[in-house]
Amino acid sequence: MSETEMKTPPPLPEKLVEVRGLHRAFDKVHAVQDLSFEIHRGQVVGFIGANGAGKTTTMRIMATLDSPSSGSVLVGGEDVMQHPERVRRLIGWMPDSFGTYSYMTVFEYLDFFARAYGFKAKERAERVSEVMDFADLTPLAERPMNKLSKGMGQRLCFGRMLLPDPEFMILDEPAAGLDPKARMEFKNLVRILAQRGKTLFISSHILSELGEMCDTLLFIDAGKIVYHGGADQLRRGDGNGADGNAQIVVDVAVAGDPASLALWTAMNPGWKLLEQKRDGARLALAASDPADLAAGLRKMILDGVQVIEFHREERKLEDAFVEMIKKIQ
Repeated sequence: MSETEMKTPPPLPEKLVEVRGLHRAFDKVHAVQDLSFEIHRGQVVGFIGANGAGKTTTMRIMATLDSPSSGSVLVGGEDVMQHPERVRRLIGWMPDSFGTYSYMTVFEYLDFFARAYGFKAKERAERVSEVMDFADLTPLAERPMNKLSKGMGQRLCFGRMLLPDPEFMILDEPAAGLDPKARMEFKNLVRILAQRGKTLFISSHILSELGEMCDTLLFIDAGKIVYHGGADQLRRGDGNGADGNAQIVVDVAVAGDPASLALWTAMNPGWKLLEQKRDGARLALAASDPADLAAGLRKMILDGVQVIEFHREERKLEDAFVEMIKKIQ
């Protein structure tokens, strides 16, 4: 075997992260209870929960900074407990807060950590420069780090996480306290990293922004997973009606008298008038398949209803999360 072949790391598994039956208890507080989920390479996953739900505890275990009471976490096929040093070569960790040093500049801070990661001489200078450019820290190179604004400090912590070019990035409330401009810049950086094939696990209270950035959402409450899936179904408002059956809610606007829409609804089984509006109505279709919705719209038009606007109702992710928590309490 050649020297090059010996140094080539094995390919990462498609399931980059596997969490199985994870528990973590602190005295009488059971912070994490039987969590199990998977994260595939290249995914951007949003981790959502109220304060005290177990988010930070879970993320610290994944980052090898805490030990589970039971269960396991594999990152890149390596167990975080058995081989933490191997896991740390794959991960980047951005905590919700970090320490500052009074007389250290932004450049000196990143250079120090680049040294700690093992970068040498020219390679270190190039890597620090790349990270500073990517995180828009170059204009702040000589700024004392304890004189940074909240947004600038978050960018610096983000840059520190990027130094070793990790495959899996764990970010705990990275957008907390950021102004709208800084949040837009952060979303753009996440998008670029995802395009480069990186895997990100992001905790945040700003659910609407997670929905825009993430492929998958994980809702956690009282240490347990209560939802694992995409944001689209939650936004559309698909769910169950008062009778417990599946339904799709839509808003329909018509030209002319909206009574024609109400009459059509009454004459077509499966449709229900939820709310009469000035130019149409809010309707529910007893179905879950989009094909049924398409067929209903086609029939509505063929039956002579003058539809000028038709769209599925969308909820805020915050509302969906609150409704989900109420259902399990």
